[in-house]
Amino acid sequence: MWLGAKQYVMRVTVNSVQIMLTVVPVVDNVRDLGVVLDSHLTMSAQVSSVCRSAFCQLRQLRPVVRSLTTDAAKMVIQAFVSLRLDYCNLLFYGISDHLIRRLQVVQNTAARLVTGTWRRLVTGTWRRDHISPVLRQLHWLPVHQHIKFKLAVLVYKSLYGLPPQYLVEDCELVAAAELVVPRTNTRLCDRAFCGCWTTVVEQPSVQPTTVRPYLLQFRRALKTYLFG
Repeated sequence: MWLGAKQYVMRVTVNSVQIMLTVVPVVDNVRDLGVVLDSHLTMSAQVSSVCRSAFCQLRQLRPVVRSLTTDAAKMVIQAFVSLRLDYCNLLFYGISDHLIRRLQVVQNTAARLVTGTWRRLVTGTWRRDHISPVLRQLHWLPVHQHIKFKLAVLVYKSLYGLPPQYLVEDCELVAAAELVVPRTNTRLCDRAFCGCWTTVVEQPSVQPTTVRPYLLQFRRALKTYLFG
């Protein structure tokens, strides 16, 4: 698979590569550990795969959820749908707003299914109701906020040497509460782990270096800030 910007990949005319006696064809998408990577790294193929599988699960769970309580329905939806949205969702950082909206539609549909079943006709959630109070009621961060949440937690862990060493080396302090942000020249480089500090630690109250080294405390403070 040729990786690069669209205008450069289109110039490549090689459709296969011969390695000894084997001919390896060039493809546009490849699946690795359940994640579909495209040649332009837009993550559009992965978003389509997640939305397709999540909606399939929602259709199958709809008759089941109708006979469950709200707490039980929430647990089932989180197990079969929310985990699909959360799997490797750090790769969605910096993707287009259009792709984020597609993922948000999945979460909104799941939230309406949990709170709008036939047993709760009075307090149920219907298509025209605003979704933000429903997500807050379920204590679900919107998709773009949840991505920031997981990224900030990963930065916090990196400062205390918890993730793999290759991520720890990307986190460098220049002061008591200031991280080194490398200069980038392209939008794709802005999506790199070492180049996105400013968007996830912009608030002093939740900066990893200003919170005591307790992960649970930091997660609570960060989620409260993002909900606000």
